[in-house]
Amino acid sequence: MDLLFWRFLPLRTHQWCFLLFNILLFHALLFGADFVEEYLLQPTPGVYTDAMATGVREKARKLDLSDARENISFEYPITNAEACKNSDLFLLVLVFSSAGNVSQRDAVRKTWANQTLIEGFPVKTFFFLALSNTSAAHQELLSESERYGDVIQAHAGAERSLHGSKERTVLALRWVISFCPLARFVLLTKESVFVNLPALGSYLLRLHRHPEDLYLGRVIQQDQPNRDPKSPGYLPPALYPAKYLPEYCDDTAYVLSQDVVRKVYVASASVLAPVSADVFVGLCARKAGVSPTHSARFPGDKHIHYNACCYLYLFCSAGMRSHELERIWMDLGQKGGRCSLLKTYYGLVYCKAHTYIDKLLNPH
Repeated sequence: MDLLFWRFLPLRTHQWCFLLFNILLFHALLFGADFVEEYLLQPTPGVYTDAMATGVREKARKLDLSDARENISFEYPITNAEACKNSDLFLLVLVFSSAGNVSQRDAVRKTWANQTLIEGFPVKTFFFLALSNTSAAHQELLSESERYGDVIQAHAGAERSLHGSKERTVLALRWVISFCPLARFVLLTKESVFVNLPALGSYLLRLHRHPEDLYLGRVIQQDQPNRDPKSPGYLPPALYPAKYLPEYCDDTAYVLSQDVVRKVYVASASVLAPVSADVFVGLCARKAGVSPTHSARFPGDKHIHYNACCYLYLFCSAGMRSHELERIWMDLGQKGGRCSLLKTYYGLVYCKAHTYIDKLLNPH
């Protein structure tokens, strides 16, 4: 021990400064990008004097689908129309799922979705599915719905097609407006995602801004449109001449305030571009004069290497299989759900470094 002490003691001032600089640089590389994105690169708020945006916002404000609920129900083979009856929800969660992935839905039910309150405020989670391929699959889904009461099925197209994913998103928003119009916030996510509802709810409860016009997630900036004529997602310059797509939230998980749900839904009727669902929502939001808000606690489509304190800080992690969800949930429960500032800091360093290494070792 003494030998080590005397070995390091003779370092000169400039050597200690160099060592300290490298330590600071290491942490800046880990956290600097997130800091710049979250605090310095926030998109400029929309200009609401634009005639189109003003028109969309006014129409959304007056939108009332309550009288059309009976007709709207035909668009949803499994409607779950009474799901939000007499319920002033703080947070409504819609999880996009595929009919055959029963085990994944069960894992979500047993883990992060098994929460009905966040700091005393009500939360509900539902699974939103497209049409089943067979009548047998539909009957199984009906049985699942009767058992759990958390399934919604819509007349949407193929989930993997651009049109199908957009149609499914629009029908999800239409369902919210029709059957859960009092939900303050709506989280849209996927069945393969772990969601930290307590952390997200706490963040939403402490917003330092008015809760309207909230479109929150991992903001994608300066993404270029697909100009390959052979691609199904080809976006011709005649239809969209701009060099970059509008800023939008990655669809792994993102939050809309109730007013933005309405604005995006109203604007969707005039957005015909063949783009993915997340870009589609971004285009609709721009038409309504809504700018996305970035939070680095949404990692996007990254699967984050597990560390309890890291997962207690982040809002989500993608690419989770059912057994992994259950294992992580059990470990989080055993850890007690809280971490000191120092442990959180170490956890973020650990999971960010290991996620980066995992990506290098498994680039695909």
